[in-house]
Amino acid sequence: MPKRLNISALNLVPVRAGTDATQAIEDMVGLAKHIDASKYQRYWISEHHNMTSIASSATRILIKHILENTKNIRVGSGGVMLPNHSPLIVAEEFGTMHAIYGDRLDIGLGRAPGTDMATANAIRRSNHDGVFSFKSEIEELKRYLSTVPTHVTAYPGQGTEIPLYVLGSSTDSAHIAAELGLPYAFAAHFAPAKMENAFKIYDDNFRPSNQLEAPYKMASLNVIMADTNEEAEFIKTTHYLNILNLIRNTRGQLPKPVENMEEHWAPREEQAVKTQFPVAFSGDKKKAMEELRLFQNQFDVDEIMAVSYIYDMDALKKSYDLFEELVDEYNGE
Repeated sequence: MPKRLNISALNLVPVRAGTDATQAIEDMVGLAKHIDASKYQRYWISEHHNMTSIASSATRILIKHILENTKNIRVGSGGVMLPNHSPLIVAEEFGTMHAIYGDRLDIGLGRAPGTDMATANAIRRSNHDGVFSFKSEIEELKRYLSTVPTHVTAYPGQGTEIPLYVLGSSTDSAHIAAELGLPYAFAAHFAPAKMENAFKIYDDNFRPSNQLEAPYKMASLNVIMADTNEEAEFIKTTHYLNILNLIRNTRGQLPKPVENMEEHWAPREEQAVKTQFPVAFSGDKKKAMEELRLFQNQFDVDEIMAVSYIYDMDALKKSYDLFEELVDEYNGE
């Protein structure tokens, strides 16, 4: 019998074509409310900067807004890009949310700035040491959240023991997650190539910690499901167009789906989009179940974090519902 698979959601807070940041944030909350009483365990918000197509630059403000509008689901960062932030401030801000909303918080931590170098300069001026001191800054943050007395006290924050997660899209973070004994979330929704090697490094080198006794592997994957394969193929064109704009460096708002992708990309572009940003599970439940079994046979993860670039909000919620049903059936096999 396969291990029980957990599911969660990652939202980049895309701005849909013809709307604005206000609507993007309303859509973010709408999805949070929709899955609040479901089997989705956590709802994470990413951190991106200098992108008018994504409204998730002030990640912790959005996390607080979701906490205010939900009752059950864990809410967190996917992630806090630690090079952009002081570990003390992260501890204090999450500690303050913990004091207000209780134990529903996760802190996912990334080592990249989540933007281009010009914007990174604007965020941290000339100080980019955080990229190279990622492990030590995680350890610093962990101390601030622990019950161990520190020279500087993060209050609120001290003693909350808010769980930490290491995010990665390469093998570097796998070593850090293993050494620190923390859960490891791989960003396969945009960088799947090194996932297998990264998970092997993590499994082989894992050291138990106070937070975690055994390895815990998470994969963020693009999921686009519908009642029929044909409908899913149509909905999926939004994802393709969005990534195509990214590759062409013509970023715009999340586009509406189109009937025929052949009119929009060249064969080389199609290959690049589908290779670098593949949709892991798509179509109806029968097709997606086959894809899920193949994925788990190869990677055997503990949790899948679904990412869905879908323009229509009803279709987005439907996709999350179908994926929940799918995994429920998979766990029952």
